[in-house]
Amino acid sequence: MKLLNAAVFFILVPTLVPALDPLSTSILMGGAAVAWQIFSPHSWLKCSLLECCNMKDTLNLPVIKMDLEQKVFGQHLAIQIVLKALKANMHSKRPRKPLVMSFHGWTGTGKLFVSSIIAENLYQLNIPRRRFVHHFSAVLHFPHLSHVHLYKEQLQNWIRGNVSACPRSLFIFSEMDQMPHGLIDSIMPFLGYREEIDGVYYGKAIFLFLNNAGGDKITEVALDYWRRLKRREDIPVKNLQSLLSEEIFRNSNSGFFHSQLIQKNLIDYFIPFLPLEYKHVRQCVREELRVQGHSEDEHLIAEIASAVIDYPGEERHYSSKGCKTVASRVTLS
Repeated sequence: MKLLNAAVFFILVPTLVPALDPLSTSILMGGAAVAWQIFSPHSWLKCSLLECCNMKDTLNLPVIKMDLEQKVFGQHLAIQIVLKALKANMHSKRPRKPLVMSFHGWTGTGKLFVSSIIAENLYQLNIPRRRFVHHFSAVLHFPHLSHVHLYKEQLQNWIRGNVSACPRSLFIFSEMDQMPHGLIDSIMPFLGYREEIDGVYYGKAIFLFLNNAGGDKITEVALDYWRRLKRREDIPVKNLQSLLSEEIFRNSNSGFFHSQLIQKNLIDYFIPFLPLEYKHVRQCVREELRVQGHSEDEHLIAEIASAVIDYPGEERHYSSKGCKTVASRVTLS
C-alpha cells in the first residue's frame, strides 16, 4: 500500500507542475512532502507534530545509569536492580511478559523520582511522553471504596486501549498503600506470560508500583545492620525482596493485600528503597540549592540536614521523611 501511494504521488505531481509557476511549484512540492510525512505511519514529523507512538523507544542505558547514580542518593540497591531489570527487558525484541516492578520504602526516599527518570528516558519527545506515560494516584483516581467494580472496568479498558495504541506504554501506580483491596488484581491478565490477549501484545509495556508499605520492614533491617556496625551496602537484596513480598501480601494496609499478582508471581522485582542517612540528606540539600540557583552554603546544608534526621528516637540516624521537605526548607531559608 505504501508503494502504491508513493507511485500515485510521483505520477500525479509531474502532470500538475508544468501548469504552475516556480513559486507555486515549490509550495506544492513542499506541502506534498509535509503531507506525505504526516500520513506516513512512522514518520519523524508525525511524531514531532502529532501524538504518535515513538518507535525509537529503547532506553539509552548508559544515560539512565548516569542519571540514577548522579541524582538519586543512598539507593544503591534500588539503582542496581532497576538497571538490571531495564537492561534485560530492552535486550529482548519481544519480551515474554511486561516488566513489572514494585518500589517500596518510606516517603521521600526516591521512588517517584526514579519513576520519573525512567519516564523521561523512555521517550525523548515531551508530547509522546505525556501520552504514553500514565500515572495513577490511588487517592486521586480511586477514592471511593464503593466504586471498586467500576474502577476495575475503567482500568482494564484504559490499559487495553493505550497498549493497543502504543505497545511501549509505561504505567505508574503511586500510593499503592491507599489502593482499594482487590482493585489491582483486575489488571492481572495483562501481566502474565501470554503472547497476546484479543490481538493485543502487552510484552513491551512497563508497570511500576510505588508503595510506602514495606518501608518499616526495610528500615528495621537497615537499622539492625547499622547497630551491628555493618555497612548498608552489605545488606543482601534477595533477603529484602523476599521479606517485602511476604510483608505486603499479609499487610492489610497494602494495596497488594492477598493479591493474586503476588500469589501468581507476576511482580518481577520487589525493589527496596533504604531510609536516608544524614549524608544522603546533605546531598539532597546541596542539589536543591543548585536547582534553585543558590550557592552552596555548608552551614545551611548542615542545618537543614540535621533538622530532618529524626529516627529512631534519641539515636536519630535516619530521616523519617527522607528528602521530602528539603525543597520547601531551602526555599524558606
